[in-house]
Order: sequence, then structure tokens, then C-alpha cells
Amino acid sequence: MSSSLKITDKLKAKLKQLPAEPGVYFHKNREGEVIYVGKAAILKNRVRQYFQSPERKDAKTRALVAEIDDTDWIVVDTEMDALFLESEMIKRYMPKWNILLRDDKSVSYVRINMKDKVPYVSMTRNPDDDGAEYFGPYYGKTAITRALRILRRIFPYYIRPYTGKKTLDTDLGLAPGVEVGKMTETEYKHELRHMISYLKGNRKKLSREIEKLMYEASAKSDYEKAAEYRNQLFGLKGIGTKIVFSDKELLDISSDKALSELQEVLNLEKPPVRIEGYDISHQSGTNVVGSMVCFINGAADRTKYRRFKLRKQQNNDTASMFEVISRRLNHLEDWGRPDLIVLDGSVGQVSAVREILEKAGIPVIGRDKSGDHSKNARVRIVIPEDGGDYRMEELMPDGHIAKLIARIDEESHRFAVQYHTLLKRKNAIK
Repeated sequence: MSSSLKITDKLKAKLKQLPAEPGVYFHKNREGEVIYVGKAAILKNRVRQYFQSPERKDAKTRALVAEIDDTDWIVVDTEMDALFLESEMIKRYMPKWNILLRDDKSVSYVRINMKDKVPYVSMTRNPDDDGAEYFGPYYGKTAITRALRILRRIFPYYIRPYTGKKTLDTDLGLAPGVEVGKMTETEYKHELRHMISYLKGNRKKLSREIEKLMYEASAKSDYEKAAEYRNQLFGLKGIGTKIVFSDKELLDISSDKALSELQEVLNLEKPPVRIEGYDISHQSGTNVVGSMVCFINGAADRTKYRRFKLRKQQNNDTASMFEVISRRLNHLEDWGRPDLIVLDGSVGQVSAVREILEKAGIPVIGRDKSGDHSKNARVRIVIPEDGGDYRMEELMPDGHIAKLIARIDEESHRFAVQYHTLLKRKNAIK
């Protein structure tokens, strides 16, 4: 450590506790605000680098280090886990130094258009409304490129528009080989959907499906195909990853202060592992839809998102919310049981569903934006109280709970508007 840096005793003690494991770290200022989120293959080495040889760092980095008063971290299994967790935490906290230090070119999305006759996988900085699926954003092109290379060895794919010509990738086993008859276009799309499922976090279900296909191929004496499925299974285990947040054991729940603080504020028996967010979107009562987003241990799990086309098309958000929640409660066994529900709305929306959720034993709160749907909208929550009353609580805008609630609400709003727009376009061309 350089003697020219003023490091508090608290921070010195934290730096000694850093583990030699992959993870995500959170630099904080004196007020406890998260000012920078980063990922590391080895937390101990990466975080300590900030406080070594300051004369070799650029002016922006030195200014960041001067603000750091404390640091926290979450340990994960692999570098790829750290990559995806970093992306989620930056979306939640929007730390000012990630914005100041980040070159826009470092923000990347993975693009796959399954509508193409022979799809290919690419990366882009600018998602288009072109019908393709986009995964991201991911911060740091090198890391996501490395992750995709590993996945390509398990699920071969094209990286450029298909020309029908054999390339070196075909010989190396990195391209699926449609051009040489190794598989058909339909079979390739099926394999590519496996990789998409993996990127979405559906790891356990995918492993079970591939294992089933392996046994079916073996039963048909198609031992070559069975061996391919076996190699895919070994490859998935070899990565040792839960690439996005589909498994509750991925994050140490005690490390996410938003969850422990929510438990205290809402007087819950335990921190809410599964939080679901809901929103309604429509245009004057037409193309009315509802969204359900799911956060496991504070991180978005897109494999568990659901959308609802409302059976009754009406300009009545409270009635629509009642329909959505009623339909959701019919799926507690197959979809899973939420520990907390967050509604985009105030007392009206919460009142509409309070009784049926209380009967189901599921806590609910609302986010009252009072008509302000900007990113800077205050975070005020509506909390049911005994006797049918409600408590309005204004959260500190930079607090952990406020950041999490705003992130859930923003995601449920985005997902609802996306579905509403899709239906509106479909209906417009009928």
C-alpha cells in the first residue's frame, strides 16, 4: 500500500479480509453510497490494486480512489458469474464512477435472431428493434467475449451471416457444420436454443433435457449422437457455472443489504429470497397487458418472467392488477412462491389485491410514483398495516432498498411496455 494514500483503519481491515476468489466488489464513499461496482477473478488482488502505486494511475482513477471510504464484496463461483452479477448491480445502483470511467464502447449486448434461416451470434453496442433477442448490457467486452468462446465449444454456432461455405471453424468444431451436412438447419436451431436457454439461466432444466436426449439417442443405438450430448453435459459441468441468477445458492443473501433492510422495514420473518414486480400497460384501455418480473436474492432472473394478456380489456389499472395477481396465485406450485410482491401503484392497486394475497400469506407493497415515471422519480412505498390501514414511507434515494425497489419497478415497467407494444403492432397489421 502506498503511504501517500489516506486509507482509514476500517478500510485497511477490510482489505485484509478480501478472499482469493472471484466476485463483485462495491466501493463506497463516506456516506455509504455505492460509487463504483467492479468484477474480479481474484478479489484480493483486484481490490488492493486500487491503493497501490497511485502515481501510475490516471487522474480519474486517482479521484475515484480518493473518494473510497469503505468496500464490500460478494463472492461467486466463477469469473462468468462475476461478469453477469456486475452487470445486474450496475443496473441497480448506477454508480457515478462507473459512468465517469466507462467508455461507451465497453458496453456490449449479445445478439441472436432466431428468425434467420441460419442464425448467427454476434455482439453489438446498439440494440435494434429488429426482432432479434438481445442479452445484456454487459460491461467489459473482453470478459463476455471469453464467456462466449467457452460456450461455443459446447454449443457450436456461426459468428457471421451464413454463406454455405466451409471455413476453418467447421474443421475446428466451432461451427455447427450445416454447410457440410453435419446437421440440418432445424437441428442447428434446436442446439442454439440450448445455448439461449443457458444464457437465460435455465441451467438445471437444460442439463436434464440434454441428459434425456442422450439416453434417447443411446436407446436408438445412435451412439455418435449420444456421445455428443454426453460431451455437452461434461462441458456444462466443466464450466462450473450458474451463468445467470437462476439458483438461489449463487448469491450470499446476507451480502445484499437491500434484502436484510427490507426484512427489517417490512417486519418479515426472513429476508425475501424471491421478489416479484408487477405492472400494467395499455393505451386507453386497449391492448391491456400485465407483467411479472422476478428477482432471486436481489438479482433479475429472466427465466421466471411472465406476461399476461388481460381477459377484460378496460381502462382500469386496479381491476387489471386484480386479474393479474389472481391468475398468478393459480401457479404457486409450478412457478414458485414469492416472498414479497412489489406493485407499480399506490393504495388503489395494493387495496385491490391485498385480501387475496393475505389469504395466500404473501406480503405486498406498492411503489407510489404519483405520476412521475422518470428515472429520477422518488421512491415512496405503500405498506399495508394492521386494521386495513396503510403506511407511506419515503426512502432515501441512495439507500439500498430504494435502489432495489426502483430496479424492480423499472424492469416490470419495461417488460409490460415491451409486451403492450408487441400486441399493438400485431393488431395494427391484422
